[in-house]
Formats: sequence, structure tokens, C-alpha cells
Amino acid sequence: MSESLFGASFWHQLGEGRIQCDLCPRFCKLHEGQRGLCFVRANHNGRMILTTYGRASGFCIDPIEKKPLNHFLPGTATLSFGTAGCNLTCRFCQNWDISKAREFDRLTEHATPEAIANAAIRNGCQSVAFTYNDPVVFAEYAIDVADACRASGIRTVAVSAGYMCDAPRRELYRHIDAANIDLKGFTQSFYKRLCTGSLSAVLDTLSYLRHETAVWLEITTLIIPEENDSPAEIEALSAWVLENLGASVPLHFTAFHPDWKMLDRVPTPPATLARARAIARNVGLHYVYTGNIHDEIGQSTYCHQCGSCLIGRDWYEITRWNLTTDGRCNHCGEACAGVFDAGPGAWGNRRRWLTISPERGC
Repeated sequence: MSESLFGASFWHQLGEGRIQCDLCPRFCKLHEGQRGLCFVRANHNGRMILTTYGRASGFCIDPIEKKPLNHFLPGTATLSFGTAGCNLTCRFCQNWDISKAREFDRLTEHATPEAIANAAIRNGCQSVAFTYNDPVVFAEYAIDVADACRASGIRTVAVSAGYMCDAPRRELYRHIDAANIDLKGFTQSFYKRLCTGSLSAVLDTLSYLRHETAVWLEITTLIIPEENDSPAEIEALSAWVLENLGASVPLHFTAFHPDWKMLDRVPTPPATLARARAIARNVGLHYVYTGNIHDEIGQSTYCHQCGSCLIGRDWYEITRWNLTTDGRCNHCGEACAGVFDAGPGAWGNRRRWLTISPERGC
């Protein structure tokens, strides 16, 4: 095995050389040389290794709103990267060339945690985002990067499907500052049929993050025509968020485009997203957004008390800022939930790829 032999956590011995991965609810049981469903965690000489430690599919500076996070340091730049592999099998995956990668030539970049933190500082990024594929499957690398970033005053963001077990979930998120969790649908049949996963594990992650951590939390649901777009399901999902997480957790409804193994569906009509947003707002959620379409109204932030526009957005450009220095509505004084600086960042609608020197950053 030519990949990294970094010793992984979250596993135990089963005897006779077999081991069990305890990272996610799949509990993959592996003989010598076998890999888990994620493809990146493997049994090597009777121990679990993470084959992607220190290796990335690329580094890019993104607007934080692209994660999407609308209430966490708006307008700022985040240094984004992923590795390879995933522990779900979503037929509609929008990043399938990375998350479903089985060839390690995708991993063209090598960087230490300290090099990534240094690169964020050198490029004016206020955060580093673990994204493109799920940080759950490279949790040990993500934790080490998060620690290096925290030591340098850089925050970290996890963009995840939230499909993991309790102990590793607690270990990962004590190092993380913000998260966007994909709530892919709101029925167990959806998760089983299209993702080969379970809804309950994701709901557990959402509840844990909201009630047992200081991690800033936002949620994204990709709306797929004829799969999870019914008004009844949208209402049920929104009602669960309201009852279990609270009205102030932002919810993003984003547009699907045909990809990976789901090429037989049409892209999500903008009207479907607008309807979902209206349903969630009527249920009582304060901050509901549309994504992957051009919709200034649906992507701007409004005061839930007086209705004033607090943060105007045109795609990822901040067009209006009506928050006080302590994050309150300039009109009525009501607090806006989130993590805000005194003013917005100025990164805007830009993306910039970069190469990181493995040891010192770019």
C-alpha cells in the first residue's frame, strides 16, 4: 500500500486481524488490506490507517457564503479544501469527481496542518473550510488542521453530511468553529434509497451541534424534483428544525442540477425553491435562503422583528449592510443571530485557486 500510513482513530480490533471502523454508523468490518466504503480508511497490518492524511484534491479561496454560511463572518474569504472519498453514496452528488474518487491521482496537493494555517494568514482568509468531500472521512487531518488554525487565530468550518457516530462527532466538533450540515431529505426512505444512510444519525448531529456545542450551525437541503420537494416534506423538515433547533438556525434550500447517477431529473425550478422558502418562513423560521440560483431576495438576510434588510446579497457580493457593530438591526435594534465582525468582508464573488508549499504555506 503506497498511500500514507497515518494511524487513524475511531476503530477497534475484532480478532484474527479484522478490525471495525467506529467513525460512522456503517461500522465497516475489514480484513487485512480491505478499505471501508469511504475508500480512504483501510486495514493495514491489523490497524486502521487514513490514506489521505496530508493530501488534498486542491486549495481554493472562496467567499464564505459559498459553503453556504450567511451568518458567519459575511463577505470574508475562506481557504477551502477537500481530500477524497465519502461515507455516503448519494446518487445525486454534486461533487462526485472528488467525493467518489477511487484514484488517488486526484490528490495532487500535499500540505501540513501548519502550512495550511500559514497559507490562510498569507492570503487574508479568516477561516479554513473542510469541504468538497466530507471531513468526516478525514477527521484526523481536519482536527490537526483546525488546531493549527486555532493557534494562529484562524477559524475553521466543516461542510458535512453529518453522518457519524457520537464519540468521533464530539472529538471533531470541539475543534471546529462553524458547520453547515446537509439535511438531504426528511424521510428515512430517501436516505436509504438515494444515500444508503440513515436520517436519524444526521438529526442526532444537528441536535448535538445546536445544544451541546458553541459551533455556529447552518443547514442546507438540496431540493430534488419529485424526490424531496413536496410541500408536506418541506413543512415537516422546517417544523422539526423549529421545534428541535430553534427559529434562529439558518436553513438553505439549494437547486439541484443533474449529476453523477441522477441524470434523469430536471434542474430544480426557481419557483420550487421560492415555495420551499415561503413554507419554512410560514412555519416560523427566521432565516431561510435559496441557493444555486440568482435570487437577491431569497439570498438576503432580513430582520425577523421588523423585516428590514440587514445584509443584501447579489450572488456572493454583499450589497447592503444594516447591522450595528454588535450585530443588531440598525432600524429596530433586534439582534441578528450569527458571528459577525463590525462590518462585512470585501472578498465578494471571487474564487482563486492556489498551491500550498507542503511545509510553510504559499
